[in-house]
Amino acid sequence: MEATGLNAWYGKKQAIFDVSLPFPENKVTAIIGPSGCGKSTLIRCLNRMHELVPEAKTQGKVMLDGVDIYGPTLDPADVRMRVGMVFQKPNPFPNKSIRDNAIAGLRYAGVRDGKKLDEVAEKTLRQVHLWDEVKDELKRSGASLSGGQQQRLCIARALAVEPEVILMDEPCSALDPTATAKIEQLVIDLKKDYTVVIVTHNLQQAARVADRTAFMYLGKLIELGNTTDIFEHPKDELTERYLTGKFG
Repeated sequence: MEATGLNAWYGKKQAIFDVSLPFPENKVTAIIGPSGCGKSTLIRCLNRMHELVPEAKTQGKVMLDGVDIYGPTLDPADVRMRVGMVFQKPNPFPNKSIRDNAIAGLRYAGVRDGKKLDEVAEKTLRQVHLWDEVKDELKRSGASLSGGQQQRLCIARALAVEPEVILMDEPCSALDPTATAKIEQLVIDLKKDYTVVIVTHNLQQAARVADRTAFMYLGKLIELGNTTDIFEHPKDELTERYLTGKFG
């Protein structure tokens, strides 16, 4: 996946300015920057969720497997299945069981084979290291789980439709340190099979999980590089000031 010349607006207010950013396959790319710098807007443009906001507008290209996701041949709903999203706060469907939460995307896609649905539920719950914790109570409400378990369930739900890219918008901000550690290990595990993009306000988290890090400020991409290089040898003064806590 690669964004080229990406601009985004909320009404007349421009939030993203001419961002060009590659997201290498089977790598974790972290997007960091102070609050309000456009991090979340950027990743919402990567699966066309930004356009769901009233009066929102996007300009530029986002290439996925060589095809612009904003092109006339692609259905936005199909894009969002190929580019999954995990949000800041866990959002399992409260009126659905753990099992039905995990396979909600497949049901939406029209899959009705009960055996296949059971197999996918188990597979994805194993992928997120949740199966052993819930296998005997799959009929319980997804909302009855702890915060960390709910977030892993939401990740399982995203994985069930076999996306190519997983977007994560501050997935640990509402979690305790133990749950955060599990999600971080999961992010590292997922890159074996997926391209992962994670927005995080936690610099230590970016350093732990990301192969590449992009620093944004006031809607612009300031610097991009290997995570170690960004943290140890930033090239831009703004990046260095942010990393050393001089603003943010």
